[in-house]
Amino acid sequence: MDTPPLNIHEDPHYLKKGVDLFKHPVTFVKGCVAVDHLPETDLPEVAFAGRSNVGKSSILNALSNQKNLARTSNTPGRTQEINYFNVSNQIHLVDLPGYGFAEAPRKKVLNWQKFIRAYLRGRPHLRRVFILIDSRHGIKKTDIEIMKLLDEVAVPYQIILTKADKISEKAQKEMHATVEAHHEGLIAKHPIVHLTSSQKKKGLEAVKAEIASFC
Repeated sequence: MDTPPLNIHEDPHYLKKGVDLFKHPVTFVKGCVAVDHLPETDLPEVAFAGRSNVGKSSILNALSNQKNLARTSNTPGRTQEINYFNVSNQIHLVDLPGYGFAEAPRKKVLNWQKFIRAYLRGRPHLRRVFILIDSRHGIKKTDIEIMKLLDEVAVPYQIILTKADKISEKAQKEMHATVEAHHEGLIAKHPIVHLTSSQKKKGLEAVKAEIASFC
């Protein structure tokens, strides 16, 4: 099989493949609260990670064209499980608990972090982690910590800027350029950064193309 091009988001073949992949309803598989609860499957999987309230649930809903696929909330730390979703029986989307600040007891937060680390280190079919960054705030210390962990375990990751509709077009371009140029000490970071808005449906076809390239 040919190696997918670096600029998948500009390739007509993968753009169409991404649209076709999400034509059928995305279905919830299971929520996992421990490593031994994770599904045994041969399907490839891509995971979505990010600080609490960065918009993971919103982008999963927008990608799937389903309003309530992933629960959304304005309360940081609401998602406490690793949630699996099936896309056309070809790939799993994995919604990881938000890292960083969470309105929960510190012991529970530490348990979530331990769970995420165990997941990242032990999934043989994990193809990529999409790290979601709020376009209003940019990369924070907690984001760098996750990137360094992914570097350590040799899991490729790619940044998706969220909530682009909340800032001006000029600010969008500046943030996109800043984040795309951020490679300091990072090994497994994909060079292409996607700018998205779940509310305005901006940049979603490019993300779908990236996902489809692993099917």
